[in-house]
Amino acid sequence: MRALVCEAYGPIENLKISDMPKPEPRAGEVLVKVGAAGVSFAVMLGVQGKHQNKPALPYVPGNELAGHIVALGDGVTNVKVGQRIATGVSQGAFAEYAVATAANAVPIPEIMPYAEATNFPTLYPTAYGALKWKANLQPGEVLLVHGAGGGSGLTGVEVGKAMGATVIASAGGADKLAAAREAGADHLIDYRSEDLRTKVLELTDGRGADVIYDPVGGDAFAASMRCVAPEGRIIPMGFASGVIPQIPANILLVKNATVIGFYYGYYNGWGGKTAPTSKEAAALAKRRAMVMDAQAELMRWFTEGKLKATISATLDLADWVKAFKLIEGRTIVGKAVLVP
Repeated sequence: MRALVCEAYGPIENLKISDMPKPEPRAGEVLVKVGAAGVSFAVMLGVQGKHQNKPALPYVPGNELAGHIVALGDGVTNVKVGQRIATGVSQGAFAEYAVATAANAVPIPEIMPYAEATNFPTLYPTAYGALKWKANLQPGEVLLVHGAGGGSGLTGVEVGKAMGATVIASAGGADKLAAAREAGADHLIDYRSEDLRTKVLELTDGRGADVIYDPVGGDAFAASMRCVAPEGRIIPMGFASGVIPQIPANILLVKNATVIGFYYGYYNGWGGKTAPTSKEAAALAKRRAMVMDAQAELMRWFTEGKLKATISATLDLADWVKAFKLIEGRTIVGKAVLVP
């Protein structure tokens, strides 16, 4: 099968297209014919060796995929051959075929194209889990979303609106702000020409944002600390700026604010180094049940038109450098996908 392979950590240009054996699903797994695979900042960090999870080399990158099931491993009963699914994997999505944990397979409606479906393995449930499970975002609260023109930010805007929040979108440039407006943002801030803190306080009558969803880090996080409302919640979702911020505890104290860590992979059992104990397996099953409930609501929101699952670039696997450059340069509006 055709696959994109990382043989050594380093620049994305060092990846190569190779012919590899088709993987075989083990017990509890499914084999998927990949229709589209998502390109993300996290995958780029993984290839560069900068992500906390470092697969053994060589490996096939890619964590988000959509396609149809072509084979079942032993014991799989929750899905069937031929079924269209989206799912997240720890690696292997940038190939014609990939194996995935059956328990994490999310059935997708016939009306959902595979490219758009790549938003659902991680981006939408990450926004959902962070805003609902962790931040307890309430209808009528003010949600500030940084990087609102990118894939992560746009999903944060849409999920926040679906939950009833008033959404302030921060992004750089007219195109990204227009996409945020189309996604449902109530207010727009161009951080390139407007002072973020000042504008947020103006829009909230001096109170600040109740919840801040931040995939950017760096200066955006620093501004967040200065415009979060009393008892507000800040969720650092990523560091697209390249700068991991330090948290000034004195501001947390004065504002009674909370900075919340959230790693969605924990809810799907990604990244485990050893086989789980029976207690850990039971806890993971409960978390996966939470994920499936969330996915059911997300799919309902999609069919109702509340989620647009914006795709801005669909490229052949051989054009991986172009795809990653769109992510690295933060020029893309929405999400990029590779088609094997």
